[in-house]
Amino acid sequence: MLFMVIERFKDRDPIPVYRRVRDPGITFPEGLKYLGSWIEPNFDRCFQLMECDDARLLQQWILANARDTGMTFEIVPVVTSAETREVVAPYLDQA
Repeated sequence: MLFMVIERFKDRDPIPVYRRVRDPGITFPEGLKYLGSWIEPNFDRCFQLMECDDARLLQQWILANARDTGMTFEIVPVVTSAETREVVAPYLDQA
């Protein structure tokens, strides 16, 4: 499954998080795959796309790597546009 992890930087300050990435590094539990991330220009939120079969791996990752950064997390299961198009296709020509 795909998950959009929406992180909020405490006080819009990305420095503690980027120090964590630079210094000890961020680790991921076996089975959790980081696919990419995007940061809002005002440093309010980070959007990370993650993939795993067990949502508990996301919980484990958050507890192991972000407890002392002041960040908050929202985890949203998502489906790709291509997969959604397959689901919707049979209904497109119905009245």
